[in-house]
Amino acid sequence: MRGIVIGLVVLGAVVLPAQRRRAGQASGLSLPEEAVAEGRKVYNQTCTVCHGVDGTLGDRGPALAGNRRYLRSTDEELLEAIRDGIPGTLMPPAGLSEEVVRKVVTYIRSLRVTAYDAPVKGDVARGEKIFWEKGQCGQCHVIQGKGGLVGPDLSNAGAQRTMSFLREALTKEKPRPPRGYQPVRVVTAQGQSVTGILKNEDSFSLQLLEANQKLRMFDRAELREVVYDAKSPMPSDYDKKLAPQELEDLLAFLSRQAVTRVRRQQLGDPQP
Repeated sequence: MRGIVIGLVVLGAVVLPAQRRRAGQASGLSLPEEAVAEGRKVYNQTCTVCHGVDGTLGDRGPALAGNRRYLRSTDEELLEAIRDGIPGTLMPPAGLSEEVVRKVVTYIRSLRVTAYDAPVKGDVARGEKIFWEKGQCGQCHVIQGKGGLVGPDLSNAGAQRTMSFLREALTKEKPRPPRGYQPVRVVTAQGQSVTGILKNEDSFSLQLLEANQKLRMFDRAELREVVYDAKSPMPSDYDKKLAPQELEDLLAFLSRQAVTRVRRQQLGDPQP
């Protein structure tokens, strides 16, 4: 098969029929895994002079992966840009055969699809058990109304994020807490120390959510000290806490969390 199967292009994401996988596994786009692997190898050998490794931001070229809109989103547009270069820019012709270029296009496409649409190697059922038990993710995160409120709601994580984003969220230390999840410690005038996640604040008051899900509000005039923690409370060592297959299983489970996609499919509209 020449290149990848071309489907409906919606805001830079290609929608293809899901393939059936063995019981317990998550289904995803029919991106040929062998072509993706070969395209990744070629990309990291020839494209990282300008673009970053694995689709990240480079010194002279933009990131080719991530959650954003792209000027060139279809397979043919990407193929032409790589094969022929882009006049008036630093992007030169790749000097590769069209067959090889199509594999690079397939790899770039794999970086851009949402986690829900990406093929995964893990077992969803095992991943769900890890989420609630060994991983202890449910202590901070909620899915479908179940779990903690300290961290972001993950009920739609698979439809909103890429697989690379989810993997990095579990294994890469965050430079700063996301907005709405800033750890803070306050000390009252009576000397009581209270820690939690900052939810709201202004010049006169401060509101935080404790680990026990209790929401506390303080008048700033009553506080002796307010300390903002620059480190994200999200653990970044799941690649060490979990066995390699367990991490894949957890990612498979997270990738299937797609409320908006499931709801549209139930209404007869499979598009994102």
